Amino acid sequence: MSEQAGEAVPAAQKSSWTSFLKSLAGFTGDLSAMTAPPFILSPTSLTEFPAYWCERPELFAMIADGKNEQQRALAVLRWFISTLKGQYTSRNESMGSEKKPLNPVLGELFYGFWPETKERGGKTTLVVEQVSHHPPITAYRIANDAKGIVLTGHNAQKTSFSAGSIIVKQVGHAVLTISLPSGNQEEYLITLPRLRIDGLWYGSPYIELVETSYIQSSTGWLSTIEYKGKGYFSGTSHSFKATVTPPAHVSQSPHVIQGTWHTTSTDRQNGATFHDVTTPKEEVIVAPIAEQAEWESRRLWHGVAKGIREGDFESASKEKTRIENEQRQRRRDETAAGTKWELKHFEHIDNCPTYERLGKLFSANPPTEDAYVYLNNGPSV
Repeated sequence: MSEQAGEAVPAAQKSSWTSFLKSLAGFTGDLSAMTAPPFILSPTSLTEFPAYWCERPELFAMIADGKNEQQRALAVLRWFISTLKGQYTSRNESMGSEKKPLNPVLGELFYGFWPETKERGGKTTLVVEQVSHHPPITAYRIANDAKGIVLTGHNAQKTSFSAGSIIVKQVGHAVLTISLPSGNQEEYLITLPRLRIDGLWYGSPYIELVETSYIQSSTGWLSTIEYKGKGYFSGTSHSFKATVTPPAHVSQSPHVIQGTWHTTSTDRQNGATFHDVTTPKEEVIVAPIAEQAEWESRRLWHGVAKGIREGDFESASKEKTRIENEQRQRRRDETAAGTKWELKHFEHIDNCPTYERLGKLFSANPPTEDAYVYLNNGPSV
């Protein structure tokens, strides 16, 4: 289904959608504070989004198989580009248009795994925790211990409305660490692209990635990824160009990768296909809802998700309001008692040393960022 195909707004909700658009146009500040109409909501919480980093777990595992620094840098880029389709077009394909994910409550959890296979070695595990509600911040850790590869990161959004589009600045970063058989480690700092949500006036929103993101390796290899979307008069949706530059001491031409991140791309150096996400993805395995704890996403939002999927927006709205009111009451109770919510799996630090050290190599902006350190206490899923 194309990005602008489908109709996000039911006929009975047209006036409500028009009112929502007028509210967007007149709103100042971060749009995440606004309440979206139920019919534009996704039945999925934002805590599930880190699973998209690994919906092709074989590419994640293959990073560790690179024979040298260049091969591993290219493997990291290939894996990263292959995550973008799931992160930013999956709701277009499954629901006809972009939907607003459910805003997680503080302390919400999501656990999952991808099983061991011969090709990718051991089991790949996922631990996600909502570490802040205002602003909404999600921390996550993905690991394949058998391959010695770990991804840790956090993500938040600052949203605004401009020229008929919603602009989303993604705040946060991820760090990928590879433990090599030699005993050495390589680190990769991954910054996040900005988003532009178009198609609002047609009632069929879709996401374009814009501007530039970076993947900086501790070995000196740098991937600079430029995103170009479809303009009003020209261009191809979801286009990108990635330039993989060697460190100064390596006399080698950069690799240039071009294509569309939701389908395929080509390595311009040799003409070979670089990435291909037109094949089926692999969903994360999650415990049945009946076996989940009360703070796990799919159990927590089960009633809301059921209402959205069945088109019963009234019951979805009531259940969503109940959860949000309980969240507000917890914060009031903590304030009255002089206590603070304790994180379960992550610890906040004001300055990420890896971000600062690797960010200097490409003049990252901002030059420093905070981070969430994993406490190595996730469940054995």
